[in-house]
Amino acid sequence: MRVLELWRYPVKSLQGERLDAVDVGTQGLAGDRQWALFDRSTGYGLTARRVPDLLFAAARLRADGGVEVVLPDGTATTDDDVLSDWLGRPVTLRAADVERGPRHYEAPDDDEDVWDAFEGASGAFHDSSRIRVSLVSTGTLGTWDRRRFRANVLLDGSGEDDLVGSTVRLGGAVLDVLKPVSRCVMVTRPQPGGIARDNGVLKTIHRERGSTLAVGALVPVPGRVAVGDALTPA
Repeated sequence: MRVLELWRYPVKSLQGERLDAVDVGTQGLAGDRQWALFDRSTGYGLTARRVPDLLFAAARLRADGGVEVVLPDGTATTDDDVLSDWLGRPVTLRAADVERGPRHYEAPDDDEDVWDAFEGASGAFHDSSRIRVSLVSTGTLGTWDRRRFRANVLLDGSGEDDLVGSTVRLGGAVLDVLKPVSRCVMVTRPQPGGIARDNGVLKTIHRERGSTLAVGALVPVPGRVAVGDALTPA
């Protein structure tokens, strides 16, 4: 399998950036999930599970290493008041390198009738401490739009499920592939570019794939990864 696309998502649950090449470190792709929006009234980190509108804004890294949020109307901002007005709730944009204790998010059941809080990873704003890079193949996706699943690495071919428990090399980086990625209501959400709400996606994943799609890895050896790089045993 080879790398077809590379994606980073600077702000959790916002649209991201497609890359030709990127440095991959112990926290994942450089700049990936390094910021998140937190609700000041509840203390919870916001995701598109709870706030689907997040998927209609985008995040991009600035040349100075900071971030910009681009709202659906084209406004580029990092101002908490502007972001709060957009979402209709008091929010603050937090950086992952500012330690403020545990991060808590909300996850619903499939019908979104019951919401439970869970603690996310430290460091970059990933849900799981066992995932810093996510990988999925075109063979696994079939006709589904890869943007629903927000993987960092899109591979050609198929077979990433068989990598769980192994160590692989991708470009200059070495990855320990630890687990399949569990899926939730997030994959049903509408997104820009004609991606409509589709509850059937999650039902199919539950029925045919044991509720998982894509695999997650840690990065014991950092390195640079580019489109076209082969995935090989380490």
